Amino acid sequence: MKTFSIFLITVALIAGMVCYVARPIEIRDWYDLNAIRDNLDDSYLLMNDLDSTTPGYEELAGETANQGKGWQPIGTFVAGHHGLKSFEGTFDGQGYEIRDLFINRADESAVGLFRGVEQEGVIKDIGVVNATVTGSGFTGTLVGLNHGAVRDSYFTGNMTGVDWVGGLVGLNDGTVSNSHSRGSVTGNGNVGGLMGRNFGTVSNSHSTGSVTGNYSVGGLVGANDGTVSNSHSSTNVTGTSTIGGLVGGAGGTVSSCYATGNATGEEFIGGLLGLSVGTVNNTYSTGSVTGNSSVGGLVGDAFDGTVNNTYSTGSVTGNSSVGGLVGENERSTVTNSFWDTQTSGQATSAGGTGKTTAEMECIDTFSGAAWNIIAVAMNQTTPAYIWNIVDDVTYPFLSWQSTT
Repeated sequence: MKTFSIFLITVALIAGMVCYVARPIEIRDWYDLNAIRDNLDDSYLLMNDLDSTTPGYEELAGETANQGKGWQPIGTFVAGHHGLKSFEGTFDGQGYEIRDLFINRADESAVGLFRGVEQEGVIKDIGVVNATVTGSGFTGTLVGLNHGAVRDSYFTGNMTGVDWVGGLVGLNDGTVSNSHSRGSVTGNGNVGGLMGRNFGTVSNSHSTGSVTGNYSVGGLVGANDGTVSNSHSSTNVTGTSTIGGLVGGAGGTVSSCYATGNATGEEFIGGLLGLSVGTVNNTYSTGSVTGNSSVGGLVGDAFDGTVNNTYSTGSVTGNSSVGGLVGENERSTVTNSFWDTQTSGQATSAGGTGKTTAEMECIDTFSGAAWNIIAVAMNQTTPAYIWNIVDDVTYPFLSWQSTT
């Protein structure tokens, strides 16, 4: 009997150990949020909105905090990437917002609510709202350097940095999905409405507002060497070189995306991409494009790679190497692509086929080019096809978006 009792106790203890799961740490004020830096590999739950009225704001996240520098980003950074100690746990915002965040650290890199997120790290379902953030390199309101996963998150406010500057994430070589930004982003190079530079994947995301920089400036992503898909931007973009309505410069893949914002600069200016050295397919742009040289409705300079199943409709203005779809084509292949000769004001392009507005609204133009497209009724979509069109009424649109 005694042996049997010991056996039961042992089984119970083992079962308890197996079933035990550590509960996430709850975040209810700025003090709780600040304490994350002491345990970078734990799990956290935001239990309510944090703003300027929440305990700890003036001391930790307001304009007078830390000798006027505001919030101290979570994690530590010593010059050089290998000196960065980043977040490795899970932060679940549960749909709540972190409001009124203030950071003024123009002489620091890896700046944001979190300095960085490691491969194991996850940040999700959080809004950073009414933020005012200033940093140097690798600066984003939520994450400076992301190697992990950021999803279902967003930013509104004003962001200022130097290089690798994004509204939500500075530099990404992890994943960013189902996220968006709405605000003003200003920097020098690799500047984007959502992120500054991407080496990983960006999907189902969008941006609006304004982005201003010098080179590699994009409405969504400043420069892309990874994959951007199922995303769009209505951001107005202004800069000098390699300026795009969606992406400034792209060496990776951009697919199933569109841009409606205006792009303005000097050279390599495009409604979707300023400079393309990768793969662009199933995309379109509608914003106006203004520049001096290498100016295109979709791509300013198709330097290398492929452009396939694309179109543009925005007005295009420039002085040299100007095209309705592509401004300059150095060694890219452009296939099954079109531009509106009437709305663009351009009769020629360094790639693609010019069509009238009526032809651009006719399904035969695109089905004849072997597009994966089907005619639908107004305000309806057929997701089984990449492209939908309301025949003789609209331009083609991607089936994942609405016609409204």
